[in-house]
Amino acid sequence: MNEIRFDNKVAVVTGAGNGLGKSHALFLASRGAKVVVNDLGGTVAGTGGSQAVACAVVEEIKAAGGEAVANYDSVATEEGGKNIIQAALDAFGTVDILISNAGNVRDKSFAKMDLDDFRSLIDVHLMGAVYCTHAAWPIMKEEGFGRIVMTTSSAGLYGNHGHTNYGTAKMALVGLMNSLKEEGQRHNITVNAIAPMALTRMSEKAVMPKFAPLMKPEFVTAAVAWLCAPENTDTGHIIQAGAGYCAKIEVREAAGALFDAGMVPTPEQIRDRYAEIADMRQAAPAVNATEVIRKVFRMVKPKG
Repeated sequence: MNEIRFDNKVAVVTGAGNGLGKSHALFLASRGAKVVVNDLGGTVAGTGGSQAVACAVVEEIKAAGGEAVANYDSVATEEGGKNIIQAALDAFGTVDILISNAGNVRDKSFAKMDLDDFRSLIDVHLMGAVYCTHAAWPIMKEEGFGRIVMTTSSAGLYGNHGHTNYGTAKMALVGLMNSLKEEGQRHNITVNAIAPMALTRMSEKAVMPKFAPLMKPEFVTAAVAWLCAPENTDTGHIIQAGAGYCAKIEVREAAGALFDAGMVPTPEQIRDRYAEIADMRQAAPAVNATEVIRKVFRMVKPKG
Protein backbone atom coordinates (compact mmCIF):
# COMPACT_ATOMS: atom_id res chain seq x y z
CA MET A 1 0.00 0.00 0.00
CA ASN A 2 1.44 3.34 -1.07
CA GLU A 3 1.97 5.76 1.80
CA ILE A 4 0.28 9.14 1.52
CA ARG A 5 3.03 11.74 1.57
CA PHE A 6 3.19 15.52 1.73
CA ASP A 7 6.78 16.06 0.61
CA ASN A 8 7.39 19.58 -0.74
CA LYS A 9 3.96 20.70 0.47
CA VAL A 10 3.47 23.61 2.86
CA ALA A 11 0.68 23.29 5.39
CA VAL A 12 -0.81 25.96 7.65
CA VAL A 13 -2.68 24.61 10.68
CA THR A 14 -4.49 27.12 12.86
CA GLY A 15 -5.05 26.35 16.52
CA ALA A 16 -2.20 23.84 16.33
CA GLY A 17 -0.84 24.23 19.85
CA ASN A 18 -3.07 21.59 21.42
CA GLY A 19 -5.55 18.86 20.67
CA LEU A 20 -6.71 18.33 17.12
CA GLY A 21 -4.54 21.02 15.54
CA LYS A 22 -1.41 19.72 17.21
CA SER A 23 -2.21 16.19 16.06
CA HIS A 24 -2.76 17.39 12.47
CA ALA A 25 0.47 19.41 12.45
CA LEU A 26 2.60 16.59 13.86
CA PHE A 27 1.20 14.06 11.40
CA LEU A 28 1.61 16.22 8.30
CA ALA A 29 5.17 17.02 9.33
CA SER A 30 5.90 13.33 9.87
CA ARG A 31 4.81 12.72 6.27
CA GLY A 32 7.05 15.39 4.80
CA ALA A 33 5.05 18.62 4.96
CA LYS A 34 6.57 21.91 6.04
CA VAL A 35 4.20 23.25 8.68
CA VAL A 36 3.19 26.63 10.04
CA VAL A 37 2.02 25.98 13.59
CA ASN A 38 -0.39 28.77 14.45
CA ASP A 39 -1.70 29.21 17.97
CA LEU A 40 -2.59 32.23 20.06
CA GLY A 41 -1.79 30.24 23.19
CA GLY A 42 -4.90 31.43 25.00
CA THR A 43 -7.65 29.85 27.07
CA VAL A 44 -10.49 27.79 25.61
CA ALA A 45 -12.60 30.95 25.82
CA GLY A 46 -10.13 32.70 23.54
CA THR A 47 -8.60 35.02 26.10
CA GLY A 48 -4.94 35.56 26.92
CA GLY A 49 -2.01 34.24 24.94
CA SER A 50 1.41 32.61 25.09
CA GLN A 51 4.00 31.95 22.40
CA ALA A 52 5.22 28.91 24.30
CA VAL A 53 2.32 26.74 23.10
CA ALA A 54 3.07 26.97 19.37
CA CYS A 55 6.82 26.91 19.98
CA ALA A 56 6.56 23.61 21.86
CA VAL A 57 4.88 21.95 18.87
CA VAL A 58 7.48 23.36 16.49
CA GLU A 59 10.27 21.99 18.65
CA GLU A 60 8.59 18.59 18.72
CA ILE A 61 8.38 18.58 14.92
CA LYS A 62 12.02 19.62 14.57
CA ALA A 63 13.15 17.01 17.09
CA ALA A 64 11.54 14.36 14.88
CA GLY A 65 13.41 15.66 11.83
CA GLY A 66 10.63 17.80 10.37
CA GLU A 67 10.38 21.45 9.34
CA ALA A 68 8.09 23.94 11.04
CA VAL A 69 7.73 27.55 12.13
CA ALA A 70 5.50 29.08 14.76
CA ASN A 71 2.96 31.86 14.37
CA TYR A 72 1.10 33.50 17.23
CA ASP A 73 -1.47 35.68 15.45
CA SER A 74 -5.16 35.55 16.21
CA VAL A 75 -7.34 34.25 13.38
CA ALA A 76 -10.13 36.57 14.53
CA THR A 77 -8.85 39.59 12.60
CA GLU A 78 -8.19 40.16 8.91
CA GLU A 79 -4.65 41.27 9.75
CA GLY A 80 -4.09 38.11 11.75
CA GLY A 81 -5.25 35.92 8.86
CA LYS A 82 -2.91 37.69 6.47
CA ASN A 83 0.00 37.37 8.90
CA ILE A 84 -0.56 33.64 9.32
CA ILE A 85 -0.39 33.01 5.58
CA GLN A 86 2.52 35.44 5.24
CA ALA A 87 4.40 33.33 7.78
CA ALA A 88 4.17 30.42 5.34
CA LEU A 89 5.39 32.59 2.46
CA ASP A 90 8.27 34.00 4.47
CA ALA A 91 9.45 30.62 5.72
CA PHE A 92 8.64 28.28 2.85
CA GLY A 93 7.64 30.37 -0.19
CA THR A 94 4.06 29.18 -0.66
CA VAL A 95 1.02 27.55 0.95
CA ASP A 96 -0.55 24.35 -0.33
CA ILE A 97 -2.69 23.16 2.58
CA LEU A 98 -4.83 25.13 5.01
CA ILE A 99 -6.52 23.46 7.96
CA SER A 100 -8.80 25.92 9.76
CA ASN A 101 -8.92 24.40 13.20
CA ALA A 102 -8.66 27.35 15.61
CA GLY A 103 -11.64 27.66 17.92
CA ASN A 104 -13.01 28.75 21.25
CA VAL A 105 -16.01 27.88 23.40
CA ARG A 106 -18.31 29.97 25.59
CA ASP A 107 -21.18 27.64 26.40
CA LYS A 108 -24.43 29.03 27.78
CA SER A 109 -28.10 28.66 27.00
CA PHE A 110 -29.27 31.22 24.45
CA ALA A 111 -31.41 33.08 26.98
CA LYS A 112 -28.43 33.58 29.30
CA MET A 113 -25.83 34.27 26.62
CA ASP A 114 -24.19 37.65 26.31
CA LEU A 115 -24.11 38.58 22.62
CA ASP A 116 -20.41 39.35 22.92
CA ASP A 117 -19.95 35.62 23.56
CA PHE A 118 -21.92 34.94 20.39
CA ARG A 119 -19.82 37.34 18.32
CA SER A 120 -16.59 35.94 19.73
CA LEU A 121 -17.28 32.48 18.34
CA ILE A 122 -18.37 33.86 14.97
CA ASP A 123 -15.14 35.87 14.85
CA VAL A 124 -12.88 32.92 15.67
CA HIS A 125 -14.55 29.92 14.03
CA LEU A 126 -16.19 31.46 10.98
CA MET A 127 -14.33 34.69 10.28
CA GLY A 128 -11.04 33.08 11.27
CA ALA A 129 -11.53 30.56 8.47
CA VAL A 130 -12.63 33.33 6.11
CA TYR A 131 -9.61 35.53 6.83
CA CYS A 132 -7.06 32.76 6.44
CA THR A 133 -8.71 31.28 3.35
CA HIS A 134 -9.05 34.69 1.71
CA ALA A 135 -5.33 35.28 2.20
CA ALA A 136 -4.33 31.83 0.93
CA TRP A 137 -6.79 31.63 -1.98
CA PRO A 138 -4.94 33.73 -4.59
CA ILE A 139 -1.72 31.84 -3.88
CA MET A 140 -3.43 28.49 -4.38
CA LYS A 141 -5.11 29.72 -7.57
CA GLU A 142 -1.78 30.84 -9.00
CA GLU A 143 -0.12 27.55 -8.07
CA GLY A 144 -3.03 25.49 -9.43
CA PHE A 145 -3.21 23.48 -6.23
CA GLY A 146 -4.85 23.80 -2.85
CA ARG A 147 -6.30 21.63 -0.12
CA ILE A 148 -8.51 23.37 2.44
CA VAL A 149 -10.21 21.71 5.40
CA MET A 150 -12.78 23.52 7.54
CA THR A 151 -13.59 22.22 11.02
CA THR A 152 -17.34 21.93 11.49
CA SER A 153 -19.17 20.09 14.28
CA SER A 154 -22.17 17.90 14.99
CA ALA A 155 -23.32 20.78 17.20
CA GLY A 156 -23.83 22.79 14.03
CA LEU A 157 -24.97 19.97 11.79
CA TYR A 158 -27.53 18.61 14.24
CA GLY A 159 -27.77 21.07 17.13
CA ASN A 160 -26.87 20.82 20.81
CA HIS A 161 -28.19 22.48 23.95
CA GLY A 162 -26.11 25.45 25.08
CA HIS A 163 -24.23 25.69 21.79
CA THR A 164 -26.16 28.27 19.79
CA ASN A 165 -23.05 30.40 19.21
CA TYR A 166 -20.80 27.42 18.53
CA GLY A 167 -23.34 25.59 16.38
CA THR A 168 -24.14 28.67 14.31
CA ALA A 169 -20.48 29.31 13.54
CA LYS A 170 -19.82 25.66 12.73
CA MET A 171 -22.79 25.34 10.37
CA ALA A 172 -21.81 28.58 8.65
CA LEU A 173 -18.50 26.93 7.76
CA VAL A 174 -20.43 24.35 5.75
CA GLY A 175 -21.97 27.17 3.71
CA LEU A 176 -18.52 28.65 3.19
CA MET A 177 -17.23 25.26 2.05
CA ASN A 178 -20.14 24.69 -0.32
CA SER A 179 -19.54 27.92 -2.21
CA LEU A 180 -15.76 27.75 -2.21
CA LYS A 181 -15.74 24.22 -3.62
CA GLU A 182 -17.57 25.57 -6.66
CA GLU A 183 -15.02 28.35 -7.15
CA GLY A 184 -12.02 26.14 -6.52
CA GLN A 185 -12.69 23.22 -8.83
CA ARG A 186 -11.18 24.72 -11.98
CA HIS A 187 -8.02 25.58 -10.03
CA ASN A 188 -7.47 22.16 -8.43
CA ILE A 189 -8.44 23.57 -5.03
CA THR A 190 -10.54 21.24 -2.91
CA VAL A 191 -12.52 22.48 0.07
CA ASN A 192 -13.87 19.95 2.56
CA ALA A 193 -14.99 19.86 6.18
CA ILE A 194 -14.22 17.60 9.12
CA ALA A 195 -16.71 17.04 11.95
CA PRO A 196 -14.45 15.68 14.70
CA MET A 197 -15.36 13.52 17.68
CA ALA A 198 -12.38 13.99 19.97
CA LEU A 199 -11.30 14.72 23.50
CA THR A 200 -9.73 18.17 23.55
CA ARG A 201 -9.54 21.12 25.93
CA MET A 202 -12.84 22.33 24.51
CA SER A 203 -14.70 19.02 24.87
CA GLU A 204 -13.17 17.44 27.98
CA LYS A 205 -16.20 18.21 30.16
CA ALA A 206 -18.53 16.43 27.73
CA VAL A 207 -16.60 13.13 27.45
CA MET A 208 -16.99 10.37 30.03
CA PRO A 209 -13.57 9.15 31.30
CA LYS A 210 -14.14 5.56 30.14
CA PHE A 211 -14.45 6.77 26.54
CA ALA A 212 -11.37 9.00 26.66
CA PRO A 213 -8.99 6.44 25.05
CA LEU A 214 -11.29 6.25 22.03
CA MET A 215 -11.48 10.01 21.65
CA LYS A 216 -7.84 10.77 20.92
CA PRO A 217 -7.35 13.46 18.24
CA GLU A 218 -5.27 11.01 16.21
CA PHE A 219 -8.48 9.17 15.27
CA VAL A 220 -9.59 12.34 13.48
CA THR A 221 -6.26 13.29 11.94
CA ALA A 222 -6.22 10.31 9.57
CA ALA A 223 -9.37 11.60 7.85
CA VAL A 224 -8.02 15.15 7.74
CA ALA A 225 -4.79 13.92 6.15
CA TRP A 226 -6.76 12.13 3.44
CA LEU A 227 -8.77 15.28 2.70
CA CYS A 228 -5.44 17.13 2.31
CA ALA A 229 -3.79 14.47 0.16
CA PRO A 230 -2.63 15.58 -3.29
CA GLU A 231 -4.23 12.50 -4.88
CA ASN A 232 -7.63 13.16 -3.32
CA THR A 233 -9.73 15.39 -5.59
CA ASP A 234 -13.03 15.01 -3.71
CA THR A 235 -14.45 18.39 -2.77
CA GLY A 236 -17.44 19.66 -0.82
CA HIS A 237 -17.46 16.65 1.49
CA ILE A 238 -18.32 16.69 5.20
CA ILE A 239 -16.61 13.82 7.02
CA GLN A 240 -17.38 12.88 10.60
CA ALA A 241 -14.48 11.09 12.25
CA GLY A 242 -13.47 9.81 15.67
CA ALA A 243 -13.18 6.73 17.86
CA GLY A 244 -12.38 4.55 14.85
CA TYR A 245 -15.53 5.67 13.03
CA CYS A 246 -15.61 7.67 9.80
CA ALA A 247 -18.64 8.66 7.70
CA LYS A 248 -19.66 11.14 5.05
CA ILE A 249 -22.50 13.51 5.95
CA GLU A 250 -24.71 15.08 3.29
CA VAL A 251 -27.46 17.65 3.01
CA ARG A 252 -30.22 15.84 1.13
CA GLU A 253 -33.47 16.98 -0.47
CA ALA A 254 -36.68 14.96 -0.49
CA ALA A 255 -38.47 14.10 -3.74
CA GLY A 256 -41.08 16.59 -2.58
CA ALA A 257 -44.57 17.37 -3.80
CA LEU A 258 -45.44 19.13 -7.05
CA PHE A 259 -48.44 21.45 -7.08
CA ASP A 260 -50.17 22.81 -10.19
CA ALA A 261 -47.74 24.95 -12.19
CA GLY A 262 -48.49 28.64 -11.94
CA MET A 263 -50.91 28.17 -9.07
CA VAL A 264 -49.89 29.45 -5.64
CA PRO A 265 -50.58 26.67 -3.11
CA THR A 266 -52.59 27.42 -0.01
CA PRO A 267 -51.38 26.68 3.53
CA GLU A 268 -54.07 24.01 3.68
CA GLN A 269 -52.62 22.27 0.62
CA ILE A 270 -49.18 22.33 2.25
CA ARG A 271 -50.73 20.85 5.41
CA ASP A 272 -52.57 18.11 3.52
CA ARG A 273 -49.46 17.03 1.60
CA TYR A 274 -46.87 17.68 4.29
CA ALA A 275 -46.19 13.98 4.84
CA GLU A 276 -45.26 13.75 1.16
CA ILE A 277 -43.18 16.94 1.33
CA ALA A 278 -41.23 15.62 4.34
CA ASP A 279 -40.82 12.04 3.08
CA MET A 280 -37.06 11.44 2.91
CA ARG A 281 -37.15 7.89 1.53
CA GLN A 282 -36.15 9.06 -1.96
CA ALA A 283 -34.02 11.97 -0.80
CA ALA A 284 -30.90 12.81 -2.80
CA PRO A 285 -28.03 15.29 -2.52
CA ALA A 286 -27.71 18.21 -4.92
CA VAL A 287 -24.58 19.31 -6.75
CA ASN A 288 -25.16 23.01 -6.11
CA ALA A 289 -27.91 25.62 -5.77
CA THR A 290 -28.19 26.15 -9.53
CA GLU A 291 -28.83 22.45 -10.08
CA VAL A 292 -31.65 22.50 -7.50
CA ILE A 293 -33.40 25.30 -9.37
CA ARG A 294 -32.93 23.53 -12.71
CA LYS A 295 -34.40 20.34 -11.25
CA VAL A 296 -37.55 22.15 -10.19
CA PHE A 297 -37.90 23.85 -13.55
CA ARG A 298 -37.55 20.49 -15.31
CA MET A 299 -40.51 19.19 -13.27
CA VAL A 300 -42.68 22.27 -13.67
CA LYS A 301 -44.41 22.78 -16.99
CA PRO A 302 -45.90 26.29 -17.13
CA LYS A 303 -49.35 26.55 -18.65
CA GLY A 304 -49.91 28.45 -21.88
